[in-house]
Amino acid sequence: MDFVWSPWRYHYIRANADGVHSPAGCVFCLAPVADDLRSTLVVERGEHCYVILNLFPYTSGHVMVVPYEHVSMLTELDDRVTAEMMLLVRRTQDALDDVYRPNGYNIGMNLGKAAGAGIEQHLHMHIVPRWIGDANFMSVIGETRVIPEDLSTTYDKLTERFAARR
Repeated sequence: MDFVWSPWRYHYIRANADGVHSPAGCVFCLAPVADDLRSTLVVERGEHCYVILNLFPYTSGHVMVVPYEHVSMLTELDDRVTAEMMLLVRRTQDALDDVYRPNGYNIGMNLGKAAGAGIEQHLHMHIVPRWIGDANFMSVIGETRVIPEDLSTTYDKLTERFAARR
């Protein structure tokens, strides 16, 4: 029998089941102002938005573009913030192309609880690199994803790539 080791998923699942998946404040408001951006997984910062690794990724390189402004709906953002958000999505896709060479992407938002937002109070756009065959038997039958790279390695690769292209 083979075993898949992904201990970070258990903490997420258990916290959600226990109803304690809320830090002291909004995780998306706290992350970009931390003294140590590595500890909060922020890989790039813009004027109005930033890029952060997903702590519980679906694939290696799964990131989110997040406005600094604490809003829950896209209609609450002004045009400058919305424009920068999309520019950061484009820059991030370019970075992921260089680092991971995926075959495609899922890019989008879940706005509101009914739409599946995990953190519904602060909007964020997911960028999920995809590869042909990445939805294998583990995710289809076992409802488990295998992430072949730890977050610190992903962090190093993406921060290096963003720094090189500034």
